[in-house]
Amino acid sequence: MTVRAVLLDAFGTLLRMDPPAPVLTALMADAGFPLDEQQVADALALEIRHYRLHMQLGRDAQGLAALRAECAGVLVDALGPGAPPIPLATDLLVESLRFHLFDDVLPALDRLDDMGLVLGVVSNWDCALPQHLTRLGVADRFGVIVASAAVGYQKPDPGIFTMALSALGMAPAEALHVGDRRVEDLDGARSAGLQALLLDRSPQAEAADDVITTLVQIPVRIAA
Repeated sequence: MTVRAVLLDAFGTLLRMDPPAPVLTALMADAGFPLDEQQVADALALEIRHYRLHMQLGRDAQGLAALRAECAGVLVDALGPGAPPIPLATDLLVESLRFHLFDDVLPALDRLDDMGLVLGVVSNWDCALPQHLTRLGVADRFGVIVASAAVGYQKPDPGIFTMALSALGMAPAEALHVGDRRVEDLDGARSAGLQALLLDRSPQAEAADDVITTLVQIPVRIAA
């Protein structure tokens, strides 16, 4: 590959999340609202579906606050009697979302930095994405962080990739995108003219021409 820039997806590629149902169940119990964990998990499934359908509303701080309250309302309705009020549920819901870096992220970023490559993040996420990456200590590793809600384009729309490359001053042919979803990441990036690799960390996964099983394989693919 001839690559000058590497763009990375966020959730499922750079970031993982603790299972939120046990965390939220414990937080609600501590706040005086004890509920069954399975009940919370079922309600969260509806809330997550609502968030994904309406993620683009979180384009700025005001929109994100409204979206979070709306999602908490879905959660409270699904929980029924015994649920906390929406303002408290909003705070607890946000607190229950605990993100971490995958173990292969820092080694991969270090190697890509050593190779002199420009790095960026392109993700279907609300405007809080840079804050999450800052809290995890990696935001400054990226020349651009593009969250779909903030720019009005959502993968696989090629527009989101075009905006990231424009900010970096790179042509599509000079860039490689890596993500864990075939349609949004692999197909979306290719439709914008980028090279692309699909990340598959599942136990049964095997590396292939367009598939890697760990981020540390990116430098090897670029150097090949």
